[in-house]
Amino acid sequence: MYDVLIIGAGPGGIFAAYELLEKKPGLKVAIFEMGNELKKRHCPIDGDKVKTCIHCKSCSIMSGFGGAGAFSDGKYNITNDFGGTLHEYIGKKTALDLMRYVDEINLAYGGQGTKLYSTAGSDIKTSCIRNGLHLLDASVRHLGTDINYVVLEHLYEHLKDNVDFYFNSLVEKVEKTADGYMVYANGNSYEGKQCIISAGRSGSKWMEKICSDLDIKTNSNRVDIGVRAELPAGIFAHLTDELYESKIVYRTSKYEDLVRTFCMNPKGQVVNENTNGIVTVNGHSYEDPAKQTNNTNFALLVAKHFSEPFKDSNGYGESIARLSNMLGGGVIVQRFGDLIRGRRSTEKRIKESFTVPTLNAAAGDLSLVLPKRILDGIIEMIYALDKIAPGTANDDTLLYGVEVKFYNMEVELDDNLMTCHDGLYIIGDGSGITHSLSHASASGVYVARQIAQRLL
Repeated sequence: MYDVLIIGAGPGGIFAAYELLEKKPGLKVAIFEMGNELKKRHCPIDGDKVKTCIHCKSCSIMSGFGGAGAFSDGKYNITNDFGGTLHEYIGKKTALDLMRYVDEINLAYGGQGTKLYSTAGSDIKTSCIRNGLHLLDASVRHLGTDINYVVLEHLYEHLKDNVDFYFNSLVEKVEKTADGYMVYANGNSYEGKQCIISAGRSGSKWMEKICSDLDIKTNSNRVDIGVRAELPAGIFAHLTDELYESKIVYRTSKYEDLVRTFCMNPKGQVVNENTNGIVTVNGHSYEDPAKQTNNTNFALLVAKHFSEPFKDSNGYGESIARLSNMLGGGVIVQRFGDLIRGRRSTEKRIKESFTVPTLNAAAGDLSLVLPKRILDGIIEMIYALDKIAPGTANDDTLLYGVEVKFYNMEVELDDNLMTCHDGLYIIGDGSGITHSLSHASASGVYVARQIAQRLL
């Protein structure tokens, strides 16, 4: 009999376990993770012998200790303006305090020396407003993909002797019992008084089944669809040097849709991302100067919400990504100049581009993949950004597609992030209420404190 069962070793699960041990060191805690421990997480795609997804039993990029964020660029945004709606459940001040607490832990476990950026008092905000753009407020801790990995290594070393980890353990069922909860994995059953589910975005389909089995109400969420832009680092240097990550929102004049920048990587590289066998695009950046490039990349995303009769927003995003994979064998890259001239990019045009791509993607035509409304919005946004960062709309700006951000459906939870079943909590991106490393981690700390108080 465990005191607490935790499903998922992503940021939410890690910080929940950490805080439980801080508040009540003697607790018996078990963590079940469908992927590998950190040092065994290796994607077989090497671009040489293995060029496409071979559908591993569990995807090392998306699953394992550290979750999908393990190989991200390690940006922790301390803000309520984006990254989820956690503050609507626990209050704005509490949410920010918990994010700052998570930041302190990251610094203590290997992140010391990394920089905290802030939009406070920035003239860039005024420049954006004058040009029809809106800069969201945030403080941003950038660990970098390299330092983020080091922090996770240290957290695992801290936890492993005090927590029972069950790796490569896909939980098949969660069952309510008279004394708590039973978890079934790999033919075995494990009982606990309290249960925390932190399944992450990659566990969205699994989460739907669990909620259905336990009669937990859910609401459909949105999906973000767009491209990743790559351009010479100097074009955005005045923004990234001061803010590092600038979340900029634009309302299109044609459809009044909101387009936003997301996951900005100064001197970073564009990378493939695999979600359930679908190859999409993402970006990384490093603290180590030796690993930096001459380019900056960032996503341009349009959020799509659906209502009756269609509710499968993730299915919509997946279908667009699959179309890109069908046409390009994976990610497609196109010069902005080719896109606005209505012609596909060719390998020759990409090689002649003044912007040297950091990802080997198939030259193609994004207008054959992205819906017109979404593509029109992205083009409008590029011209708007060109006013505050001249050169954004250059012909040789590269656009990679598609980038899709999937969100879990929102699970019905109370102010303690507890479901309708006493002692069953759902946290992190799997809950649909957090969409970032900082918010997911904060939700884990919050629930751990609730449980520690209950178990006094």
